[in-house]
Amino acid sequence: MKISTFAKRTALIVGLATAGLSQAQDIKLGFNGDLSASPSAQSGKAGVIGIQAAIDDINAAGGVLGKKLTLVIRDDQSQPPKSIQNMSDLIDNEKVAAVFGPTNSGNALAWKHIPNQKKVISMGMIGSGTDITKPTAAGADNYMFRISMVDREQVAGLVAYAARGGNKKIGLMGETTGYGQGGLKDLEEIAKLHGITPLATEKFGVADTDMTSQLNKMKSAGVETIMVWAQGTPTGQLVRSMEKINYFPAMLSSWAADNVTYFDAAGKTLAGKPIFMRTLVNPSTPAQQKLYDRTVAKLAAPSAFPFVIHGYDATLLIAAAIRQAGGTDGVKMREALEGLSAPVVGVKKTYDKPFSKTQHEALTAADLSFVKWSEDKLVPFADDITKSLTASDFKR
Repeated sequence: MKISTFAKRTALIVGLATAGLSQAQDIKLGFNGDLSASPSAQSGKAGVIGIQAAIDDINAAGGVLGKKLTLVIRDDQSQPPKSIQNMSDLIDNEKVAAVFGPTNSGNALAWKHIPNQKKVISMGMIGSGTDITKPTAAGADNYMFRISMVDREQVAGLVAYAARGGNKKIGLMGETTGYGQGGLKDLEEIAKLHGITPLATEKFGVADTDMTSQLNKMKSAGVETIMVWAQGTPTGQLVRSMEKINYFPAMLSSWAADNVTYFDAAGKTLAGKPIFMRTLVNPSTPAQQKLYDRTVAKLAAPSAFPFVIHGYDATLLIAAAIRQAGGTDGVKMREALEGLSAPVVGVKKTYDKPFSKTQHEALTAADLSFVKWSEDKLVPFADDITKSLTASDFKR
């Protein structure tokens, strides 16, 4: 009896040890972004859904280099200090091979020095701030990559639209946050590349509800097209303010107007005023429709689906880098991403050498789509101008 018990215990210990070894051999990936605190949290949740869907598919096909992928999730609650703490925890304690996120651009800018110092890949798939993927110094190795919208690429598309339409009576507006002022800087610089001098430039607070003073200045200056960079709620309040003075110039805005917070602030009647850009309007390929059908029930709103695609494709690119690098060494993974030897077939598109030593954005203006609200749905926007735009029009 004692021998039998000893044998059983030995077998149990061996089994547990084997299971522990198997788990130790898994390749950990991390997510660090807002999942609960800000209106953008719905984007973070959608991104995680996409990452996990890709991990499930990769593992079902045998994993990467014979190992399974696992995801370690950290909610930064939209707070830079928390996001910095999470980043260190994921890299130093969890030993992740790469980190996805964040949801908010400001958080990425707060901790981008960490993955660069630790030589661990950060694959952005939500935050769109232009400076996120810029190297920390000229010629420095850069571990910040992205597959998502980019503010400057959106600006390139929107200013190209205005310029091709021959409308140079433009006014610029931006909220006073880092997001708004970063976008305003991009607008000013790219407008200059097209030979456009704004007739007026105005700012407003993110919590402002009345922008009639700024709009009256736009009107007096003869502005016919307003280009605005702000989050969803203040953009909605801006449209409300237009109604107050019955001044409705053409309006081109950041993609934050796709958020339900914009729709709620603007209201159904006014929501369709701005034209903006997204990586996707509606599923348009069998692969996109399949992923949509698989995940839509988990989304806070169907409009968050592009972030599912961003997360899914970002995971495929990381998996490809691990395979090409022959492991999870950060330096080798960075070099692999900067020179992927084979195309990666994603859900958004096929990525054929999407990155280089000096270019860490997988999507550019040519990959984006013009969109607007119609009733309570996002719909593609097209006219003679959008149809005539070519890659050479997107100055940056």
